[in-house]
Amino acid sequence: MEKKGRASALLPIVVFLVIFLGSGIVTGDFYSMPTIVAFLIALCVAFLQNRSVSFDEKIHIIAKGVGDDNIITMSLIFLCAGGFSGAVTAAGGVESTVNLGLSILPPSVAVAGLFVIGCFISVSMGTSMGTIAALAPIAVGISEKTGFAMAVCIGAVVCGAMFGDNLSMISDTTIAAVKTQGCEMKDKFRENFLIVLPAAILTIIVFLFITRDGGTAEMGDLTFNIWRVVPYVLVLVGALIGINVFVVLIGGTILSLIVGIATGSLAWNQIFLAIGGNTTINGQEISGVMGMYDITVISIIVACIVSLVKEYGGIQFILQWIHKRIKGEKGAELGIAGLALLVDACTANNTVAIVMAGPIAKEISEEYGVSPRRSASLLDIFTSVGQGLIPYGAQLLSAASLTALTPYDIVPYLYYPILMAVSAVLFILLRSRKEA
Repeated sequence: MEKKGRASALLPIVVFLVIFLGSGIVTGDFYSMPTIVAFLIALCVAFLQNRSVSFDEKIHIIAKGVGDDNIITMSLIFLCAGGFSGAVTAAGGVESTVNLGLSILPPSVAVAGLFVIGCFISVSMGTSMGTIAALAPIAVGISEKTGFAMAVCIGAVVCGAMFGDNLSMISDTTIAAVKTQGCEMKDKFRENFLIVLPAAILTIIVFLFITRDGGTAEMGDLTFNIWRVVPYVLVLVGALIGINVFVVLIGGTILSLIVGIATGSLAWNQIFLAIGGNTTINGQEISGVMGMYDITVISIIVACIVSLVKEYGGIQFILQWIHKRIKGEKGAELGIAGLALLVDACTANNTVAIVMAGPIAKEISEEYGVSPRRSASLLDIFTSVGQGLIPYGAQLLSAASLTALTPYDIVPYLYYPILMAVSAVLFILLRSRKEA
């Protein structure tokens, strides 16, 4: 028997948005309400709902949600990313990499370059989170050297990271979309690439345009030590050839420590401090693994909320609501797009959203004659659009944690997810219905 959908089950998500956004708007300071506090209040609301489910049963539900493969993997990536960031910063790798890049390229293309590099890394690595972890420190350095706003630089990184999240052959989102819709990976890739390419090109043009003046700060000393750049080079190469993200980040951390000691940037007794973080080494603030504690805990709380929302019928309500309003093949494609976007907004995880929405999307595509490769493409694209824009998603929370910004500082510069959505909608509205 199909579970009945309930709109009231979405209340915890509404409460979070009202509290978090409301406090920022009222006070004019989005730091005034810590994200974790807003999520905890939303979790309390979820626990108070649905008295037909006992407290012990709710604990069991959220425990299963937190134990999901995606949540565990994401949390471990956060910790590995923090360790790599701390080690490579303490070893002087970030400063040398930024200086090397700016000594070769004019500052006016540095931000656009971050986006392009992010595209390549995310396609190869198959994870937007790993891409953000690798490039965020470089984005900070470029911002400091060129005078471009930190939010612009990290926005370029997030845009590049989302490019690969829906194109990479090894991304869990791509695999989930292909498996749920029953199509070939190569067919889905071709379908996706044609849609997102115009958005990517326009994003490059936009970043080049807004950074055309080359920043306002003096470039200062651009000296670098090539050995300190090596860990980043190997991390990028490892990502490009498809090595597992954990191997890449852990290997980069170890190599950074070796280079740091060899070049005199690190002492033996500072190795674990650099990885752990929350310390100062040679005048540099090192956040390390400890700097990722907040985002890791937030990810766990979000998983708890989503588990209860799903159990109470919130996700099912969205699925049923969209399914009832579809008419014709064009409407079916728009319905799949809206379905993917809304479920992602509720789950804050694009892989989970695809797995949840996939069976309904498959049913819609078969009923209205939408090809499997097209439905898989739409699922992947619009969950990536949602994930790249929601301020409580792991990508933006991670980017904010690594740069001391709020997600709302970054959102205005997320051109690629917006352009990707526009491109995909135009693709639906204008493409010939005769094509398979």
